[in-house]
Amino acid sequence: MSNDEHIKGYSGAAAGWGALKSVTRSWLGSDNAVKNIRAMLKTNQDHGFDCPGCAWGESPESGLVKFCENGAKAVNWESSGRSVDPDFFARHPVAELLKQTDYWLEYQGRLSHPMRYDASTDHYVETTWADAFALVARHLQDLESPDQAEFYTSGRASNEAAYLYQLFVRAFGTNNFPDCSNMCHEASGIGMADSIGVSKGTVVFDDLEHADAIFVIGQNPGTNHPRMLEPLREAVQRGAQVICINPLKERGLERFQHPQHPLEMLSNGSKPTNTAYFRPALGGDMALMRGIAKYLLAWEREAAAKGEPPVFDHAFIAAHTTGLDTYLVSLDATSWEHIVEQSGLGLEDIELAARMYRRAERVVMCWAMGITQHRHSVATVQEIINLQLLRGNVGKPGAGLSPVRGHSNVQGDRSMGIDERPPAELLDALARRFCFEVPRGHGHNTVQAIQAMEAGRSRVFLGLGGNFAQATPDTERTHAALRRCELTVHIATKLNRSHLVTGRDALILPCLGRTEIDRQAEGPQGVTVEDTFSMVHISHGQLKPHSSHLRSEPAIIAGIAEATLGDRPVDWSWLIADYGRIRELIADTIPGFENFNARLEQPGGFHLGNAAAERVWHTDSGKARFRAHELPDELVNASVLARGETPDLILQTMRSHDQYNTTLYGLDDRYRGVFGLRQVLFVNEADIRRLGFEPGDRVDIVSLWDDERRRRVTNFVLVAYDLPPGQAAAYYPETNPLVPLDSYGDQTFTPTSKFIAIVLEKAKKTNILPAKQA
Repeated sequence: MSNDEHIKGYSGAAAGWGALKSVTRSWLGSDNAVKNIRAMLKTNQDHGFDCPGCAWGESPESGLVKFCENGAKAVNWESSGRSVDPDFFARHPVAELLKQTDYWLEYQGRLSHPMRYDASTDHYVETTWADAFALVARHLQDLESPDQAEFYTSGRASNEAAYLYQLFVRAFGTNNFPDCSNMCHEASGIGMADSIGVSKGTVVFDDLEHADAIFVIGQNPGTNHPRMLEPLREAVQRGAQVICINPLKERGLERFQHPQHPLEMLSNGSKPTNTAYFRPALGGDMALMRGIAKYLLAWEREAAAKGEPPVFDHAFIAAHTTGLDTYLVSLDATSWEHIVEQSGLGLEDIELAARMYRRAERVVMCWAMGITQHRHSVATVQEIINLQLLRGNVGKPGAGLSPVRGHSNVQGDRSMGIDERPPAELLDALARRFCFEVPRGHGHNTVQAIQAMEAGRSRVFLGLGGNFAQATPDTERTHAALRRCELTVHIATKLNRSHLVTGRDALILPCLGRTEIDRQAEGPQGVTVEDTFSMVHISHGQLKPHSSHLRSEPAIIAGIAEATLGDRPVDWSWLIADYGRIRELIADTIPGFENFNARLEQPGGFHLGNAAAERVWHTDSGKARFRAHELPDELVNASVLARGETPDLILQTMRSHDQYNTTLYGLDDRYRGVFGLRQVLFVNEADIRRLGFEPGDRVDIVSLWDDERRRRVTNFVLVAYDLPPGQAAAYYPETNPLVPLDSYGDQTFTPTSKFIAIVLEKAKKTNILPAKQA
């Protein structure tokens, strides 16, 4: 480890005392501590509100405390007592705010009034809701085509807000729905829909309790969805195998101290969360899965020759699948040399993983961004599916496929129709129910939206939540694209950098948070969300709104729609008076939501159902499909290699522990031993010295791509870390400038944020950001 004062190491388990201390600091620092205690105790409870953090599902068992460390941070962060009001904007011109860090911006507190950017003074100034809606309507109505507007959605929007949003946008005339899901699980949806006919995970929470083996691939639940640690720990305790596949040794995948177990806390004990840990090369997961399947095939042939029980589930394969023969040909054609070289693992490790998979009768495969943010991500997802199909591990209790979604309700937004390539069934249902000509052409995803704004083809950007300017790749290009717009609009709870990267006109429209009471004409309202297990439940805010000027997301969308379209195709104000009316429209048009309002009365909500989990395959053949793909010849972009450039390292971007997506709750990364600093680059110590540096040195990072742009971030501290050779890791959004806009997954347009070819240069500056920035 470096001797830098910010790099101190951490020996504790995941959660436990460290989590309690962190939650206490977050709670006391919210400037709203007394009220926030009540809010935290109502998180994920009946008659309470759904956690505004991750999309992890709830155990059927009840409990007093049903939030994790980062869920508590999300509640305290949203429920801050500090305000970003008109006086704040009068004191700070946009040019000055742009110099502040992302952490400082959000730390200032909750947005309190609708604000309009005044370019002549470079200040945001207060406006009225009526004037704001009229401004949006005027810009939209002045467009030559509805396709000149981009309508972005963050995953935290409720089902009701997302449904109204897509209805308004389609009635306006476009399918331009760049969405946060374009940047995360797009490969999961595409690969699963093609292979098994559904784009969502096939497991429910109960399956984790009955699995003989759980594979946790390319994800870090200790930070990104900490409530997942408890079922992993319990699986190990009952004798199941938990196989973790991740390049970094993440604390949450090693051991967990349960904050609600007094004896464990008092003894400072912990329990393991894995039984095996494999560390492939970045981009090597597909090769590892191919190797496991190749071992299974060899054992299947040995068993057949000896007259022993088969390894494959032949009854399942015969009744429920197609394409096996072609897939087996691809296994035979893939050399062990290619598998070992690309996976970064030796044959003994691959064989061990294969034996653990073979011994288990019921296997759950979980994965996240470490799988989906590569060029060959769809192929990797389908290789995981192939492996599960070989043993009949889809559609039986204790087994299945689980892409672990990130932000709360990102899955629900897609269910509601936030989709730039909508299914014909959805469009037909909307056309029947609302009697208007629904746009049928494909709209823009996130990358295409940036390209359209950059080229001047799109002139209006409207963001429903999120932090588009920072969440997206190629930051310099994205910022320039947004500044070319005639209008940028952001519906948000807190100030972030996207609000400062303005079009010629710009609006900030402050909305209620998940924690706040949403009172409309006919009383307090609840909103609904869908978790990663396809459970839908209702959420009721508990706190008094931060400001009397806030409006709910559905109300803001309805206000814009009414100003733009009048009462076409619905009476927007009437819908907003009672959100049950929105849910009736959802029930009329979205499969799985029939009798929506009545089903919400069930304790814990209801499950949408999953055809593949019932072994009903909505594919062309009516069966699940083995998909055969060749392993990539090279993972580094071929045109980069053709230019004669050789990367020093392959970089993956990731979150720190005090972070959720682009929201920074603090400047520490406790589990990785980094405190008060974010400009760090984690590298194997041998690689640091191989490249002529020492731990603690400061470097500039330059990414390699096949264009003439020089993408660089500066002044990063080298941290010696237990990483496989040739790899590096660093936090986003600080390293998003290194991700080329044109480097995205095959079929997905998802940025390749987990595989960036980089070189290191000695830093030209040696100052570092202070530890205290707020």
